[in-house]
Amino acid sequence: MSGPLSGIKVVEFEAIGPGPFCGMLLSDLGADVIRIDGPRSRSGGGAKDVTGRGRRSISLDLKNPDDVETCLKLLEKADAMLEGYRPGVLEKLGLGPDVVLTRNPKLVYGRMTGWGQFGPLAKAAGHDLNYIALTGALWATGRQGEPPAPPLNLIGDYGGGALYLAFGLLAGVIHARATGEGQVIDVAMTDGAASLTSMFWGMRASGMWQDARDANLLDGGAHFYDCYETSDGKWVSIGSIEPQFYALLLQQAKITDPAFQNQFDRANWTALSEKIAAIFKTKTRDEWTAIMEGTDVCFAPVLSWEEAAQHPHNVARQTFVEVEGVTQPAPAPRFSKTPGTIRSVSPKPGQHSQDILADWGISS
Repeated sequence: MSGPLSGIKVVEFEAIGPGPFCGMLLSDLGADVIRIDGPRSRSGGGAKDVTGRGRRSISLDLKNPDDVETCLKLLEKADAMLEGYRPGVLEKLGLGPDVVLTRNPKLVYGRMTGWGQFGPLAKAAGHDLNYIALTGALWATGRQGEPPAPPLNLIGDYGGGALYLAFGLLAGVIHARATGEGQVIDVAMTDGAASLTSMFWGMRASGMWQDARDANLLDGGAHFYDCYETSDGKWVSIGSIEPQFYALLLQQAKITDPAFQNQFDRANWTALSEKIAAIFKTKTRDEWTAIMEGTDVCFAPVLSWEEAAQHPHNVARQTFVEVEGVTQPAPAPRFSKTPGTIRSVSPKPGQHSQDILADWGISS
């Protein structure tokens, strides 16, 4: 094994979405991640299950007392665990924190749900879109007069959920190694999504952010921070916030209209957006790319999935890799001494049951 997390043992309870993504992040950086799959697991394994990559699988029926005991033995030897069930599910199975932390006081017990472990909505069903809606993050996306735009599952599930869980687990492991004390990490996607908006709350308090969609510096309201359609029906992105970058934008786009000189006059942003949109419509996306890419305009073409994997910058950095014919993002971030790696494709449920027990010194 390689990676900065080599030597850390993690037990992952089968889940969908952000749970597997968190397990992938830990595995990519060297942790020994064991996934517990149930007898009716929905995971098929294989290269196309990208977020299931890099770990091993053991099949356990957690309604069977013998398998619950095997699970507890695994948790006794683990540094951390992660689960995404509704509150109370693992307690009913005899695997709640009170039981598990008694068996392994150093364990970091990671729990990730949409609404958190307590609160009026804690036991309600939900999905990413609902969680970010409750925090204000969804309300702030999209254009005036149009519905809020669902931003994939990036803000709730993956940003506010999986990344905060990974961060919390590793902080917990550092604390446990220093003190011998494990603890429960309660990751709510509502908490994480709200945390991600911290800068905007600060801007709002400072009078720099309005409670309106498509009217602010970073939400498409500013003509110098937006996406524009080109003559071939494709798109480019402009982020010329700083005055020197804005000046270069005007130069490269050959904009001489004096109305553009007062960059931060909000009253003119809508009119200037219409004017600059007409300018970008005069050339194709690739023509604008030839003019602006690599300059300090703060420019990038808006690429499709296929185009992103083929862009020279991403190719040079090997941002995307191919594993058994499936293109996917490479491990991130990058470490100079202990680089991460994709160790394997997603396992079939129970594929490594006997190997795991043997490697972790557990008799079946």
